[in-house]
Amino acid sequence: MARGERNGASLPGEERFYRAWAVGAGLSRFDVAVAETDLQIFAEQPLTDETDAAVRRARRDIEFYAATHDRFLVSLKPVTADPGAPEIVKRMCSAGAQYGVGPMAAVAGAVADFVGRELLRHSRQVIVENGGDVFFQTDEPPICGLYVGEHSPFTGRVRFRPLEMDYGGVCTSSGTVGHSLSFGQADGVVIVARDPILADAAATAICNSVHTEADVALAIEREKESGLVDGGLIAIGTTLGAWGSVEIIEGG
Repeated sequence: MARGERNGASLPGEERFYRAWAVGAGLSRFDVAVAETDLQIFAEQPLTDETDAAVRRARRDIEFYAATHDRFLVSLKPVTADPGAPEIVKRMCSAGAQYGVGPMAAVAGAVADFVGRELLRHSRQVIVENGGDVFFQTDEPPICGLYVGEHSPFTGRVRFRPLEMDYGGVCTSSGTVGHSLSFGQADGVVIVARDPILADAAATAICNSVHTEADVALAIEREKESGLVDGGLIAIGTTLGAWGSVEIIEGG
């Protein structure tokens, strides 16, 4: 896929050193990389071959469609999918339309979601992490660490978990960390939603709208009114805002 893997930003950049922090109690942990797609997986048994096959199918569907639809890869605004488009393409376009961004703003969440749902055929519990965007189905809501740059007072000090969710997505965008495109200045916007693809598009769009600490409250009010996602966190400077189905666990 062109332009790295996404239009929106994901945390915490290409090195992905944060993976050393990840623990999945009782689950097997393994990595799978195909071209730009680099995943960390937790499942009840190693599923390397199954993951590789799922990644290739997801990428094939996106790349074949993009080959004949130039705007799909480069548009920063919503794009309407053709009626015969693959499911993953339709869902990326739908998520982008709901948040006013291009479909590639949701590509990392889409790949994580596609692969995760495929792996559920083989494992009752699955976590798929794709550059800061996560699909999960677990017995208990996962506990997540907040990384929003080395300068942030919240990095390494705040953890959180989705409330009353054993299936869904946790997706992140940043205007100050990593090299992906963002029009905002938030150190991190983390979105929790039942639909990981929508969570990814939402994280990108909300991050685009946050330029100062004063924007945090406005962004949260907009999301409360829209009700499109379940909850989230916004960090910028010394301000951390949260809403919805998110429990903050300090002292991470």
